[in-house]
Amino acid sequence: MSKILIIGGGAAGMMAAVFAARNGHEVHVFEKNEKTGKKLYITGKGRCNLTNACEMDTLFASVCSNAKFLYSAFYGFTSQDAMAFFEDAGVELKVERGNRVFPRSDRSGDVLDGLRRQMKMAGVKVHLHTEAADVLTEEGRAAGICLSDGRKIGGDAVIIATGGRSYASTGSTGDGYRFAEKLGHQVIPCQPSLVPFRIREGFIKELQGLSLKNVEIHIRNGRKELYREFGEMLFTHFGVSGPLILTASSFVGTLAARQELTLVLDLKPALTLEQLDQRILRDFNENKNKSFKNAVSRLFPARLTPVMIFLSGIDPDKKVHEISKEERQRFVHLIKNLEMTITGLRGFEEAVITRGGVSVKEINPSTMESKLVPGFYFIGEVLDLDAVTGGFNLQIAWSTAYAAANAL
Repeated sequence: MSKILIIGGGAAGMMAAVFAARNGHEVHVFEKNEKTGKKLYITGKGRCNLTNACEMDTLFASVCSNAKFLYSAFYGFTSQDAMAFFEDAGVELKVERGNRVFPRSDRSGDVLDGLRRQMKMAGVKVHLHTEAADVLTEEGRAAGICLSDGRKIGGDAVIIATGGRSYASTGSTGDGYRFAEKLGHQVIPCQPSLVPFRIREGFIKELQGLSLKNVEIHIRNGRKELYREFGEMLFTHFGVSGPLILTASSFVGTLAARQELTLVLDLKPALTLEQLDQRILRDFNENKNKSFKNAVSRLFPARLTPVMIFLSGIDPDKKVHEISKEERQRFVHLIKNLEMTITGLRGFEEAVITRGGVSVKEINPSTMESKLVPGFYFIGEVLDLDAVTGGFNLQIAWSTAYAAANAL
């Protein structure tokens, strides 16, 4: 029996603890918070989208950084394996739109309870309010950890599952990067990911709280298109958020952090310019004696209508029959091409995950063990791995945890 020390009692740390203990090791989890799984508790707005029941090719396609590194881990512990694990742990599951998997109760607490029960049944020893301050080596390999109170804990292997830098209030303060650098690892610079965009235009404030469904965005750098997708978004006091925007940040966030980009919103993606023009022409013909502001009220949510009228440059009190063809066509173009300027990303405190982290080039992809210092393992968000929304980031946590635990 080996003594295994796990730094971090989040998603990856708890999963690794269960499988390491099941394999007969003495397992200790060191968590600086008052409870395990603090960040997991708030994921998915408290519902916990714990994996995605998709095909393997979709799983890989949903990883934004270093997908090839995960080949062995994903095949070693698939999303179906993750679902089976939680169902065996007494967590009833359901699959929603986009193959997102949630606990049937819609309570992230049930996922946490399942993990905690499995740790207890396997004999894992959890040390709360216990912060790891340093990692210890001896003769070029893992020897244990040093706690913040100065105590040294010896161990045969150390699993670093400290998370990234997003939601620092849950304990994700980047400790793992410091440990990695001490061991000689390269840490890829971190930035927030799955994060809202800041927008320059003042009309954003008028739309705060408005959610739009079935819209399409594309993001440009000058004339070059960087990203295009269809879905749901939300206006905030500072810019835009929502599933569509968070996913876009995974693809253009690195550039958006350095320079301004153009976000183009298509409010009626199901219609071509010509079809939309014909529809508006019909509305105008039916309301030819009404003012412009009253004739277009059915086109948009109530909050959006005055903004669109203002941006159109057409006098809101102008009678519909007085509107020229050129004015109408400019209005149609605006509906299909509402432009906004992305001025940057919101911070780590609003990011779902962290992009960057411990370079995977220095980690064995089959075992998650350091190639530089044997006996140290890195799992979950501390690694330079990130994916889009939909349960994929938690699947990275489960799969890398399982790989490390099985390799001990």
